[in-house]
Amino acid sequence: MATRIVVDHRLRHPEKANRPDNPIQRKPAWIRVKAPNHPVYHQTRALMRENRLTTVCEEAACPNIGECWSQKHATMMIMGDTCTRACSFCNVATGNPGPLDPDEPARVADAVAKLGLRHVVVTSVDRDDLADGGAGHFAATIAALRAAAPGTTIEVLTPDFLRKPGAMEIVADAAPDVFNHNLETVPRLYPSIRPGARYYQSLRLLDRVKDRAPGIFTKSGLMVGLGEAKQEIAQVMDDLRVAGVDFLTIGQYLQPTVKHAPVESFPTPEQFGEYAAMARAKGFRLVSASPLTRSSYHADDDFAALRAAV
Repeated sequence: MATRIVVDHRLRHPEKANRPDNPIQRKPAWIRVKAPNHPVYHQTRALMRENRLTTVCEEAACPNIGECWSQKHATMMIMGDTCTRACSFCNVATGNPGPLDPDEPARVADAVAKLGLRHVVVTSVDRDDLADGGAGHFAATIAALRAAAPGTTIEVLTPDFLRKPGAMEIVADAAPDVFNHNLETVPRLYPSIRPGARYYQSLRLLDRVKDRAPGIFTKSGLMVGLGEAKQEIAQVMDDLRVAGVDFLTIGQYLQPTVKHAPVESFPTPEQFGEYAAMARAKGFRLVSASPLTRSSYHADDDFAALRAAV
């Protein structure tokens, strides 16, 4: 049996660990959320356990988990809970992942059918250890969802498939309704925030999806509060529009632990409104920008609005 090694990825940035100048800042009032305690939240959690599923809601410590799970909304994270990358913003563990579970697509589809979701988001850890980056597993999950929950629309939030030729095509050809890949931050911050990725690789991925499957909606997301400038955000928006991206999400970065990248600022809700107005003026079909916005937050309502706008 192969040894599965899990590393605390936060140690990749030891210079940021326990620094006096890197405390976890107190969140402003507009970001604080109540602890989850709704009965439906516990039902959703029990279903995830019953089907032995991983969710990004838990692994990424999403602040919206109480609200979403209380409405039976959960973002499925396939291919395990261990990532081969070590991004300084992310709370998912890094290490040597285990083998893929061939039964996972069916379990995901069963859970989605039991939840009665009208829209589901399926994401994953990065799997640089796999020849196709996990693209085939995404395709198998999409096929299982189509069979078990034919009325559910499907959104995938994929890795960048760096140095995995043909991977994007496998996922796009499986025909999800939305193909999402997050740029996360501005190019200048990639070396410190997203060191295993390449900005133009991510941008090109979204562009190629649109070329191959024009009928698939494309989507990307950004975090703010990492030290980016407003003009840098504007340039990323322009880059995404050139790539034909339909939908943009912008949310506040929250520091998971003292060993992660620090929060440099907390833009106000009014500032998020300015970002939203800027994005709409640049031609995005749909924009979601608020401190608590995440890629899959209200994704069902957003997709319905996006489809209605076409």
